[in-house]
Amino acid sequence: MASIMDGERQFHIRTIPDEVGRYVIMPGDPGRVPKIAALLDDAKQVAQNREYNVYTGYLNGEKVTVCSTGIGGPSAAIAVEELVKCGADTFIRIGTSGGMDLSVSGGDLVIASAAVRGEGTSKEYLPEGYPAVADFTVTTALAKAAAELSEDKLGKRYHVGVVHSKDSFYGEVEPDSMPVSGDINYRWDAYLRCGCMTSEMECAAVFSVGITRHVRCGAVITAIWNVERSKADLEDNVSDDTTRGIHCAVNAVKILIEQDKK
Repeated sequence: MASIMDGERQFHIRTIPDEVGRYVIMPGDPGRVPKIAALLDDAKQVAQNREYNVYTGYLNGEKVTVCSTGIGGPSAAIAVEELVKCGADTFIRIGTSGGMDLSVSGGDLVIASAAVRGEGTSKEYLPEGYPAVADFTVTTALAKAAAELSEDKLGKRYHVGVVHSKDSFYGEVEPDSMPVSGDINYRWDAYLRCGCMTSEMECAAVFSVGITRHVRCGAVITAIWNVERSKADLEDNVSDDTTRGIHCAVNAVKILIEQDKK
């Protein structure tokens, strides 16, 4: 019986295996893909459909793909699923977030060791109570790359820790406008007490797919600002510059390539 999934190209991202590398960097914003791809050798656009803008080039002689995911867990999960079908096995999400822990200021990098499953996509992959954890090898490579960045002209602080993944952007920035504000604020306060670093929208889904499909996933997130620092009248920055995060992800891929070769 014929199926819509029977085409040569993947149904959503529109790629075939020859166009995808083993290593993938995944921003949310399709417009950020060319900026990342410019740091690869001989990068070319191989597909574009909906929120998925896909370029492939080379780092240290290895094929590397950059694929946008759009906003939120469902579209990010689709990207990972279809890239895995094309042969990819190592993924680094790069994105932006709102800081939570008071140690995080706008412009800081946060490397996610795990994600709070506050969204819905992970429920389609993992049983209740099973953690959405990043791959240790990828997380370690990202931390090493971030530490090296902190010593050069791009340097600012970085953190490694748990991040919060959600489905509603405005549930974070305008919680009191929601009919379920009591529940949102209760959970948010609990995450703060646990030391949750920052809040974003894709990590839990990406990590859950990675666990399910037995591939390596990690993430480096730029904190745009920190709402908790603002509430506490603490000094904070507002920055949407993702340059450091991009360099961290690219350098982490280089580290992983060299490790994998050994």
